[in-house]
Amino acid sequence: MVTIAERSLSLSGLFEVEVLTQLLLWRWNHPLANDPEFRNDLLEGAAGVLRRAIGGERLFETVPAPGTNLIAAICYVEWAALEGGAEDPGGARQRWVEEIRRALPSCFCAHEDLPPT
Repeated sequence: MVTIAERSLSLSGLFEVEVLTQLLLWRWNHPLANDPEFRNDLLEGAAGVLRRAIGGERLFETVPAPGTNLIAAICYVEWAALEGGAEDPGGARQRWVEEIRRALPSCFCAHEDLPPT
């Protein structure tokens, strides 16, 4: 059976994923939302995060590695950049990560914890 992480990785090169990423950046006011190079780096990083999850690395306490999805991977990349000392004037990048997690909680929990559809 194909995992969520594998499905997400298979979608990561699609134009639609670029659009989704841009919408996430704009909607939640990321300070680098208008920087196409940042968006591309974010997507490349998310693909790397998904590869790590496919390899079994658990990146979130609340999500098993195979259940890591694209939005969680995107947020993880930004969180890791901040943890690594990325510039964050006024804490806007940190707020973006927190707001995404708050607005889309189903992206940060185990799939089996979601109510049936």
